[in-house]
Amino acid sequence: MLYWNPSRMKILIVMPAYNAEKTLKSTVESIPKNLGADILIVDDASNDNTVALTRSLGIPVVVHPKNMGYGANQKTCYAEALRRGADIIVMLHPDYQYDPRMIPALTLPIELGICDVMLGNRIRTRKEALQGGMPAYKYAANRALTLIENFLLGQNLGEFHSGMRAYRRSTLETLPWPSNSDDFVFDQEFLIQCAFFGVRMGDVPVPARYFPEASSINFRRSLKYGLQTLICLALYFLAKLGIHTSALFTPRAEKA
Repeated sequence: MLYWNPSRMKILIVMPAYNAEKTLKSTVESIPKNLGADILIVDDASNDNTVALTRSLGIPVVVHPKNMGYGANQKTCYAEALRRGADIIVMLHPDYQYDPRMIPALTLPIELGICDVMLGNRIRTRKEALQGGMPAYKYAANRALTLIENFLLGQNLGEFHSGMRAYRRSTLETLPWPSNSDDFVFDQEFLIQCAFFGVRMGDVPVPARYFPEASSINFRRSLKYGLQTLICLALYFLAKLGIHTSALFTPRAEKA
């Protein structure tokens, strides 16, 4: 497979890992070699052999001394990516749910200056998503929340809930993501911040696989995630109207 990197920007793939021993190697081996990307694993105090496996693969790993949560894991990922001088940061779950072969399609629009953030869209069609194993209730929740978010935020994304993303460095340098939740809603807060600050977002279709080893949250946590997303949307409008600006929508320069 050919790959064109017109700008020779430094690409770093960060993987927020937790008990990913069974899927990590398959995920890494599926990343296009000619992409020329570096890889970094951030382990959130896994209780399996994720860290040992990562080191055996020769991949740098940062280990949390205790479990801090999915959002906190990403905060470490992005802080490390900026510290290591990455120009484009790809966030990929190490659970082999998303097809890493599509990473070049995420990074190219950023390299060409077309977008600042790119998402992998798992839901090209309802049939494909459900046949791929996405639970029906998650499909319905994804469609409902994405419809609401697109309408309220003025976007046109295929889905807002992807675990495969690419960011331009300047996006991570300017958005107030350190104020975001340490839980799963971190992802939604980040995209709503992108809409608030006028960050250009796009997406591409990415095949997804659902199987027992792939990470997933249960119904109760999914419900909490959905409610937290709606709360973040409310905070977005309060900030837009000048009624109340939470830390989520305060520029980082103003906090310094």
